[in-house]
Amino acid sequence: MENIFENFTINILKLNKLVQKIKNYEMREYGLKTIHVMCGYFLKTRAEGLTASELSKLTLEDKAAISRALKTMQEKGLVSYDPNTYNSVIRLTDEGKKFADAVCEKATRAVEAGSYDFTEEERLSFYGALGTIAHNLEEYYDGLIQK
Repeated sequence: MENIFENFTINILKLNKLVQKIKNYEMREYGLKTIHVMCGYFLKTRAEGLTASELSKLTLEDKAAISRALKTMQEKGLVSYDPNTYNSVIRLTDEGKKFADAVCEKATRAVEAGSYDFTEEERLSFYGALGTIAHNLEEYYDGLIQK
């Protein structure tokens, strides 16, 4: 009999580790880390810019990690913001836009590789189910900590 808990847990962990390895590999040419992938992605999708707090919420990273990532990105000329101003809006520079475009291209290739043999219907069903599982587990966890 299949052990559903083991299958679910190991496959989710394996997916996470593989995604992190791919991000790490793809960031080597830029001298950046995995956290910079999602920073570049979200800043690209929000032309009006984001604050560090907003970026922290979107990436699910703690604010200190985001601050370090942004400092590195600013040093490399990828973002502009005033680190001494509370809630400063962070925007991609022209060089940062090129970086974010490359990140999105790399992400698209990775996602396509991971689901190359899915039909569009299977792909939509999978991502829908994955989102539902994450939502349900979040509610379950919230219930646990409220007890």
